[in-house]
Amino acid sequence: MKKKLINAKIYKHPDASEVLIEDGKFLAIGNNLPNADTTIDLEGRLILPPYVDSHLHLDYYFTGQDERVKNESGTLFEAIDLWNDYKKGTTKEEMKQRIYQAVHDVASYGTQYIRAQTDCTDPNLSGIKAALEVRDELKDKITIQVVAFPQNGMYSYYEDGKSGRDLVEEALQLGADCVGGIPHNEWSRDDGIQSVKEIVRLAIAYDKLIDVHCDETDDDQARFLEALNAEAMKQGYGKSTTASHTCSFGSVNDAYAFRMMGLFKQSGLNFVACPTENLFLQGRQDSYPKRRGLTRVKEFVDNQINVAFGQDSIVDLWYPAGSGNLMNVLDNGIHASQLMREEDFPRNFDLITYNGAQLMQIDDYGIEVGNSANYIVLDANSPFDAQRRRVDCLASVRQGELLFKRQAARMEQELKLNE
Repeated sequence: MKKKLINAKIYKHPDASEVLIEDGKFLAIGNNLPNADTTIDLEGRLILPPYVDSHLHLDYYFTGQDERVKNESGTLFEAIDLWNDYKKGTTKEEMKQRIYQAVHDVASYGTQYIRAQTDCTDPNLSGIKAALEVRDELKDKITIQVVAFPQNGMYSYYEDGKSGRDLVEEALQLGADCVGGIPHNEWSRDDGIQSVKEIVRLAIAYDKLIDVHCDETDDDQARFLEALNAEAMKQGYGKSTTASHTCSFGSVNDAYAFRMMGLFKQSGLNFVACPTENLFLQGRQDSYPKRRGLTRVKEFVDNQINVAFGQDSIVDLWYPAGSGNLMNVLDNGIHASQLMREEDFPRNFDLITYNGAQLMQIDDYGIEVGNSANYIVLDANSPFDAQRRRVDCLASVRQGELLFKRQAARMEQELKLNE
């Protein structure tokens, strides 16, 4: 059965207004396309590929509402300490229920792709096992990549005869998709450097992608990003490597940043920024001026270095808000990064679509002939209009079939101010 979308505004296809879909694939994109069994009039609304959340902790979902634990300082490191005690005794079934609810919430805003940062510093690997099961059970509706993330460190964690490094490898053997790490949370610089080298070694040995929580600190002397990039360059693994957060890179001097920009371009390293969470977490030791807590997103964009946005947290010990709505994340990110030039608005959606798909290495992505018919419909007539008004996602479609549809908000009567 063929479906035809008409009167559409199509992201990255400014001269086309129609899409033809057959057997769950994009059959044609253009104008005056052949008739189909079903015709859907989008009335000038914008369609784009589904949102990609490049960095999200599904296993931490809503832990911030538990009265037993409060992050009084609001810092990253207190949250890590609190989580270390909180997670003990949590069963796989409890983790799975939490992850399912998080995925449901995120998907309801138009996200169909998630890179799930999943804590593996647990001798039972409850979170990893739960995330892998959810990934496989939902694979036809949501694409999830599971990161084996040692929240407490590869070498600063040791329990029941297993180090964080041992548990990362065990998680990979169970089927995790990416090797994670957190070198700035190791006990020494040497341990952090060792963890970076081991991350890359494990990824190559198991043929996995890499996604490292890297330099999520205001310390402008943090240099684990430099070490990660160098190791990835040596192994020719840059395009399969993502550095998440890299907050300290927003604080380094310009001469150092200039040199590193050239090396990032050479390696092909990917970046993820988490605007809402890092705006909240960073700068805690600053008086004024207070740092934004973000990496150099604007400079990455201008230098064609791949960078994407992620929600990171939803009401957990690190961040007390968050909904999984990437339109909100994009809005915060383009404001904080000053990506609001005339040339930015037409491409800003790349930060929550194509750029995330690139670092996740998803080949079958985008509104292009031959790809799976995965797309979302926004209540706007252009990328600028959508960003300016922070519009809702009205529909999410997977392989040509609806995941959800909602009505556009409308006034019951015309607004009258002059009567």
